[in-house]
Amino acid sequence: MPFSRKNIRLPAANYTGQHWYFVTICCTERRHIFTDTARALRLIEHLGDEAASHQFAVHAYCAMPDHLHALVLGLGPTSDMLAMVKMLKQKTAYEFQTAFCQPLWQKKFYDHILRPNDSPAGVAAYIWMNPVRKGFCRSPLDYPFSGSFALDWRKIISPAELWIPPWKTKSADLKVAAT
Repeated sequence: MPFSRKNIRLPAANYTGQHWYFVTICCTERRHIFTDTARALRLIEHLGDEAASHQFAVHAYCAMPDHLHALVLGLGPTSDMLAMVKMLKQKTAYEFQTAFCQPLWQKKFYDHILRPNDSPAGVAAYIWMNPVRKGFCRSPLDYPFSGSFALDWRKIISPAELWIPPWKTKSADLKVAAT
């Protein structure tokens, strides 16, 4: 009997329009593909191209060794986040598969549609602080694969503004409750 995958998406209409989205795309088996500078920069280039062609502004991104984080904002009523991510994954996976005869991405990706009480600035800081939390650098400004295509992020980065993804606060609450 084939393995059936659980649908983790909301209805497609939720991913169209002028909304904020926090997206995480993970490499297959969480392999460290983007430790190579050329591959990481090519991924970032593709992210910018796909965002522009699908009418999205990329407010924050960070290419980690085994995943990509991005905070994007739909700029028009037809901005389609699912289509943008699909094309980003397809184009980067094709290049990688052609060069290395291996899959690049996991089958699905994670997303969080920001709610009115979610701070886009806090989410952006969370993304930019990822390499600091992992111990790759002392300051987010030192990490070469983070940035923004929409604003001068180096002038606004504020690590003090904490935003914790809802799925992490729930697990943290469960751990506290269990002790």
